[in-house]
Amino acid sequence: MATVIFKDSKVDFDKLTDFGFSKQANFYIYQVPIVDQQFELTVKVDNEGQLTTDVIDNETKAEYVLHLQPAASGKFVKRVANEYQTVLDDIKANCYETDIFKNQQAKKIITHVKDIYGDDLEFLWKKFPHYAIWRRKDTKKWYGIIMIIPKSKLGFDSDEPITVMDFHDKPDNVASIVDNPKYFTGYHMNKHSWYTIILDNNIKNSEIFDRLQVSYDMAKK
Repeated sequence: MATVIFKDSKVDFDKLTDFGFSKQANFYIYQVPIVDQQFELTVKVDNEGQLTTDVIDNETKAEYVLHLQPAASGKFVKRVANEYQTVLDDIKANCYETDIFKNQQAKKIITHVKDIYGDDLEFLWKKFPHYAIWRRKDTKKWYGIIMIIPKSKLGFDSDEPITVMDFHDKPDNVASIVDNPKYFTGYHMNKHSWYTIILDNNIKNSEIFDRLQVSYDMAKK
C-alpha cells in the first residue's frame, strides 16, 4: 500500500462518487484494471482525505511495488508507472481542488468572496503558485490579490512565510492608511493605488470585507 499526497490540494468528496468511487463505511474506493488487465489498481480515500493505492497482480494476487521505486528500470516497470500515474492525475483533476491558502482568515475571505461576488481565485503564474487574484466578471479587472510571501518582503527582519492580501483604493486613501505596522504599500502592485495587509487576525474580517467592497467597486470603472 502506498500513500499519495497531492500537494496544495484537497479532495471534494462529492466529486469522488461522480468520478466512480463507491462509498464504504469509512472510505471511498475506486478500482480499475491497468496494463492490459494484468494488474488491478485500487485507490482508497478515507474520511480524512488521505489517499492510498494498491496495485495487485491479477495472476499471482501479490502486491506489485516496483513502479514506486525510483531505482527500478525497464520498459515494463515504466509502463506500469505511467498508467498508474495517469489514473492518479485523472483523479486529481476531477476530484480535487486547489488548497494553497490554509490560513484560517484567508479561508474565510475566500468563502466570503465566493458567496458575495461569485468569484473563484485565479492562479495565473506557474512561477508563483502561491499567488492568486480575484477579478470582476464584467470588467475583468482585478480587485484582490492573495499571496504567501516571506515576511521580509514587507520590511521585517524575518523570512517567515506569511499570507497577505492586496486591495485597490484611491491614491489619497492609500497614502492615509499606510502605517507599516498593519497597512503596507502594495506588494507586487502599484504602490500608489494598492495596499497590503497581513492576514494574521490583527484586522477584523468585517473591516477586510468593507475594504474588499471598495476594491471591488474600484474595478468597475
